Amino acid sequence: MYLEQWDPYYHKMKLALALIVALQVSVCLCHLPTPDKELVEKYEGLKAIFLKRLANAYETAHTTIEKLAEGTITGEKVKEIAQHAKENERIQVIAKLAAAVGEELHPALEKARLAALGVYGEYLRPYIGIYLDTAINNIKPVLDTWLPAEKH
Repeated sequence: MYLEQWDPYYHKMKLALALIVALQVSVCLCHLPTPDKELVEKYEGLKAIFLKRLANAYETAHTTIEKLAEGTITGEKVKEIAQHAKENERIQVIAKLAAAVGEELHPALEKARLAALGVYGEYLRPYIGIYLDTAINNIKPVLDTWLPAEKH
């Protein structure tokens, strides 16, 4: 309070200090740690297994639905609509456009994924890494039962 009344530079010093703190925070936020090679490999392995599980689940569901719908009026109509959609030029163009957009976004998504893994590895993994690893290992038997990665 004393400084506010008598020092004409008090407000300027306060502003300068706020600016210095803001610059320090912005510099800290710009530097993102790079993830460990071991963490990236572990993530890639878990991601590959998860995608295999999803692909197998989709294939199983698709064949089951096809068998159930086979010979019914609705099933034949769905097959007809699917065939028409495959032959439709607009749908083909939309599919090609979606693939091109996905291809263009892939580097940015990869960079964001690596940045997120780096932040996780640097700041969160020391605290929650053991618990997350335990949870993943505990859920694997359940997933092997209900969503197997390999066909039997």
